[in-house]
Amino acid sequence: MSCLHLRNLRLPGQSGLHELRIEDGYFVSQFSSREPIIQRDLDGLLVLPGLIETHIHLDKACIMSRCCLQHGTLAEAVEQTRQAKAGFTEDDVYRRGASVLEQAIVQGTTHMRTHVEIDPQIGLTGLRAVQRLQADYAWAISLEICVFPQEGMLNNPGTEALLCEALESGADLLGGCPYTDSDPQGQIQRLFALAVRYNCDLDFHLDFDLNPEGMTLGCVIEQTHLHGWQGRVAVGHATKLSALPREELETMAKALAEAGVAVTCLPSTDLFLTGREQFHNKPRGLAPLASLHAGGVICSLSTNNIDNPFTPYGDASLIRQANLFANVSQLATEQELLDCLGWVSATSARLLRLPDYGLQPGCRADFVVFDAPSAAAVVAQLSAPLMGFKAGQQTFERSSARLLRVAPSEAAQRLA
Repeated sequence: MSCLHLRNLRLPGQSGLHELRIEDGYFVSQFSSREPIIQRDLDGLLVLPGLIETHIHLDKACIMSRCCLQHGTLAEAVEQTRQAKAGFTEDDVYRRGASVLEQAIVQGTTHMRTHVEIDPQIGLTGLRAVQRLQADYAWAISLEICVFPQEGMLNNPGTEALLCEALESGADLLGGCPYTDSDPQGQIQRLFALAVRYNCDLDFHLDFDLNPEGMTLGCVIEQTHLHGWQGRVAVGHATKLSALPREELETMAKALAEAGVAVTCLPSTDLFLTGREQFHNKPRGLAPLASLHAGGVICSLSTNNIDNPFTPYGDASLIRQANLFANVSQLATEQELLDCLGWVSATSARLLRLPDYGLQPGCRADFVVFDAPSAAAVVAQLSAPLMGFKAGQQTFERSSARLLRVAPSEAAQRLA
């Protein structure tokens, strides 16, 4: 593998022009001179570490054309997806997942955690398809697979055995969906026991409505302490947190931080599905990441779904999710925008426990290049990445838009 020397580039939070050296897929302070060195001038462009998707569903993406929405509720989304899932095949899941992966790659995503549904209806079909994607797209994106029981577990005989089989077949971690189970807390407790048995991390979907009552997050915190799983647990959605008064939220943030439980907000999905029961004064209903972050909680923003009943939108752009969250949450200062960027990059790397993330020597050379005046402006201006690299190898490029100017005299002639 050749060495790559990038010159005349800008780095986030630093003035002036800099250079980066890459050898054997990692940033280095000096080359060992074993291989030829390729020189590349970035002409003042901004380099950021690769973006990180912490919560997406490749197996049920791009099925909107197979569904019929009437109410736009969470229950309807689960039911419509259940019906569509009956027709899933391994090749079908692979094709749809590949479409989303390719969108994510050209949007600058270099790491991704995807959730995959496991139950007696679908079996391991989705897992097998996503494992093929994991291998086939490793040149551009690192894919982590979280298997979980979307249809419930304690109320769905055979599901637990399939989850165990999935973990034994190479799945990376275990997820949960307590709100679909007949015994939400029982599911949480059982999943922690399985996580300990298989020594794997946990990532839950939970507290997905705007009623502060019936919150299961406390059970997750309790189980995390009980099993010593601090730093190995994440929760997605958690929209109930948005309904808590300030003092209660601060207390919960402290408890989450002490337990090392991370929180992922999924803006597009959470805005689409929640608050539908109100005609006026609709709540925003997003997990309040700014307050959680201030309380020491590891936070992330993610896509969740694309083109399905949970989220009929999306282009796999994490910058778009960061911008959407900033807009809805009224975050606009430079530091607030940098926080939003961190929730799709550096802080997300902490959630995934990536040991070699960043732009420093010793870090894996996964990075993206933007034409933007600053890192905060990337979020504010919805900047699209111009190119991306995985382990020092370029994975995509995007040409900048170019105005085709017309001279005033010629314009007048065309209008005549």
